[in-house]
Amino acid sequence: MTKICTRCLLADFDREKYEKLIGKSLSDLPPEDLTADDVRSSRLDICRGCGKLNQGTCLACGCFVEIRAALVRGRCPYKKW
Repeated sequence: MTKICTRCLLADFDREKYEKLIGKSLSDLPPEDLTADDVRSSRLDICRGCGKLNQGTCLACGCFVEIRAALVRGRCPYKKW
């Protein structure tokens, strides 16, 4: 049984699911639409500490935070980043 973690990103608990869902989505985007790795990492660190993170999704807007954090135009609905 997969551990359910309400304060984790998909990459933190299920690598296979992460690669299928997030990895493929990000690899299909043009590079100019993506943030630098350090920006994405900083954003995800903030998301990990947010009470609205639930199994890789944002309870405030329903998005996959790993995709939103990777997008240049991505924004936190609570303006944390």
